[in-house]
Amino acid sequence: MTPPRFDPELAPVIEALRALRPSLSRLDEIPGRRELNAADNWTLDRLAAAYPAYRVSEERAGEVPLLVLRPAESVGVLYYVHGGGLIASSHLGQDARNALAWSGEPNLTVVSPGYRLAPEHRYPAALEDCHAGLEWTAEHCPGPLVLGGASAGGGLAAALALLVRDRGGPALAGQLLVCPMLDDRSDTPSAVDFDGHGLWDRTANLIGWTAYLGDRRGTADVPAYAAPARAEDLSGLPPAFLDVGAVETFRDEVVTYARRIWAAGGDAELHVWPGGFHGFDSLAPEAKISRAARAARRTWLRRLLGQ
Repeated sequence: MTPPRFDPELAPVIEALRALRPSLSRLDEIPGRRELNAADNWTLDRLAAAYPAYRVSEERAGEVPLLVLRPAESVGVLYYVHGGGLIASSHLGQDARNALAWSGEPNLTVVSPGYRLAPEHRYPAALEDCHAGLEWTAEHCPGPLVLGGASAGGGLAAALALLVRDRGGPALAGQLLVCPMLDDRSDTPSAVDFDGHGLWDRTANLIGWTAYLGDRRGTADVPAYAAPARAEDLSGLPPAFLDVGAVETFRDEVVTYARRIWAAGGDAELHVWPGGFHGFDSLAPEAKISRAARAARRTWLRRLLGQ
């Protein structure tokens, strides 16, 4: 195929990042990826100093740690699940800070769960940890409750929306899915065509799913709560916002998921960002396309919350 065309502001960024952090190619590279990601973690004191408008704390839902950032006047809650391919990263990493960049204007409390990682803890450990944290959040943080997440966190948020629907609560106002990781099969045209390009390609994606599902990955024995693209019924879900880069592995599975929500009678807003690679808005935050992506999320959140 023709090499992917990245946005002009993003192309030099991805070249530099690939030199520093190449995509995963083997399961035994997971510990090294965790060490790289751990450098992004902030202490509670550093978070409090950086975000003085928020009261910062770490709470627990049983064994699950929760980062909680509360503004002085909160109009709702964004329960935000961190990414990391199901194998890396933390609730104290970059993701929660990214969420503040586009949830701060609507004055949302942000809660981020520190779920267990694969392959040491396979499905359903991460999902059940996220569910426990969500129940704690619904009990302790008043206001409309929006699920959110990026990459693997977006996939877990989508799975959590299905789980909550089927278990009968807590009530959700919406789901905000940023470049979500939805399909363990990784067999769409974008997954195949962009393998070897970007920061999270098909090879890395299959490693993440294999770590999470083991030998079940790619078989008929994968439930929707593990890989939301497997869900036969997408009805009865809260309004969804989905966005994805046009030149990344997850493009086609995200577009298909939005289309299937519409077909089931649901509400979904979909953005496919031309020239965007996976995670572009957090890795190149000053690019015009990144600012536009964050603005679209803020607009959707304000509309959802009646602001």
